[in-house]
Amino acid sequence: MDLSTLQQEFVLHFGEMGSRWGINRTVGQIYAVLFLADRPLNAEEITEKLGFSRSNVSMGLKELQAWNLVRLKHLPDDRRDYFTTPDDLWEIVRTLIAERKKREIDPTLTKLRELEMQAPSSEADTHAHAKIGELRELIELLTGWYDDMDRLETERLVQLLTLGSKLQKFIGKTEKIVPLRRKGKGAD
Repeated sequence: MDLSTLQQEFVLHFGEMGSRWGINRTVGQIYAVLFLADRPLNAEEITEKLGFSRSNVSMGLKELQAWNLVRLKHLPDDRRDYFTTPDDLWEIVRTLIAERKKREIDPTLTKLRELEMQAPSSEADTHAHAKIGELRELIELLTGWYDDMDRLETERLVQLLTLGSKLQKFIGKTEKIVPLRRKGKGAD
């Protein structure tokens, strides 16, 4: 690797973490190199920095483009494609979450809704049908919350996230005024 020790450690770790996040190690390392770069890089430069084959870098860049995580740039008097990551960390996080939602959560919700439309044919199916409904409701609640958070300006979102336990204390105080409705025993 044509990287400093600091950069190399970050890139290697990011590759390992990438494999846990659902992308392969190579793609994670390519992204890490682009993230740390102080300017857009072309595929040859990425190949040199990582010691990967040109075809692996090209495939990794295509995958990152499919995830909307890299930007294609063109430089004057240069026919090569250059790649960079967004400068705004919040934009990166929002993109990652939106892409994961699109690829993982949305298809699951669609399937749960399809299954709920089927009439249960046995007592076991009635129980399963109810559980599927509960899961769909929870996922819809969480995706509704995500949609609300996604509409917030970054500054407001940061303020909300920094509230932490203060928000829990606030909810505890408001519960005395407006009791929370709970499902299950004792709920109306």
